[in-house]
Amino acid sequence: MSTVKLTVNGKAVAVDVEDRTLLVQLLRDHLNLTGTHVGCDTSQCGACVVHMDGKAVKSCTMLAGQADGANVTTIEGIAKGDELHPMQAAFRDNHGLQCGYCTPGMIMSAIDIVHRHNAQGSGGRLDEATVRHELEGNICRCTGYHNIVKAVLDAAGRMKVSQAAE
Repeated sequence: MSTVKLTVNGKAVAVDVEDRTLLVQLLRDHLNLTGTHVGCDTSQCGACVVHMDGKAVKSCTMLAGQADGANVTTIEGIAKGDELHPMQAAFRDNHGLQCGYCTPGMIMSAIDIVHRHNAQGSGGRLDEATVRHELEGNICRCTGYHNIVKAVLDAAGRMKVSQAAE
């Protein structure tokens, strides 16, 4: 057993876990943050995506000990109270979900995509082809991706506006 100390959704936590515990298991089983899903157990589907130190990671591929000292954000930590994150709102407004199983990981991946492409000096333009390419690591079996792509592009504009207001 090891004690893993990390910050999850802005709160410091210390959890005793077996050394073989995956980050997704720590989040779901020890911290009861069940928005992070396990879809495939092979890192192919992206349902388990969270942000670690500001970057999207597949939490089913990481040992909890690898997150020791890290800042982890899950789907539960992106809204501000009752105000949805712009990506969540865009998914809702553009009907970017059906069953919802892939949605948390899809949203977390999409936020990372927008942040990277909106970064000053990146020169990257976020368009439909780029979004589709970048989301290849996330599987949705319900929607055909059309409305997901629309949601990501919509949110990219919303996130630029919210960043400018800050």
